[in-house]
Amino acid sequence: MLNTTTNFPPVESADTEGLLLFGGELSPEWILDAYRHAIFPWPVFDDVELMAWWSPDPRAVIELDQLHISRRLRRTLASGKFEVTVDRDFAGVIHGCATAVDREEATWLTPEMILAYERLHELGYAHSVEVWHAGQLAGGIYGVALGSFFSAESMFYRVRDASKVALVHLVERLRLRGYELLDIQQLTDHTASMGATEIPRDQYQQRLAQAISPHVSFATGLESLV
Repeated sequence: MLNTTTNFPPVESADTEGLLLFGGELSPEWILDAYRHAIFPWPVFDDVELMAWWSPDPRAVIELDQLHISRRLRRTLASGKFEVTVDRDFAGVIHGCATAVDREEATWLTPEMILAYERLHELGYAHSVEVWHAGQLAGGIYGVALGSFFSAESMFYRVRDASKVALVHLVERLRLRGYELLDIQQLTDHTASMGATEIPRDQYQQRLAQAISPHVSFATGLESLV
């Protein structure tokens, strides 16, 4: 079972949408404590911004051996169109996620959230996968790693398929390096089409407790994957 936390109430007290708590801090200590207990930050807006913490039930995950890659995407991966790197431009990826065209005026990645995750990156907990095309950042994905658990937070693209390429490389990297659990928080049509599923929160908690203990390494410096 997960250790108790003094920062958050029990996740079972979350409402039907998964809302658990308003307030708190966007410090590394609070954020990492949240992830260790099946909770994540996501601000809400109603005239003013309120920091909120969530633990939805069910929880969306991608099983590392069940990612669905379409034939067209396989051709794209094999084409050499993109270069993929790890932790080369974390700031570029998180700002790309915040400013993607479909999120204009609707992003949850506030300046405070961006600074908080950039700090986690500096501390070695947050990582990015970048996808490049013609020397420019075309897409990417970022998230938080604890033990053999990875929480994928957001992804974006500026060139078609770039975010999907990032996800494929992320899943393969996690699988090869011994990760056990890939959390994506909430299911979307896009992630469902690539094999994402939902599991009950209590099952997610059990798997999380097992995954956060083993130590595996996500990255060892700036790397090029392609």
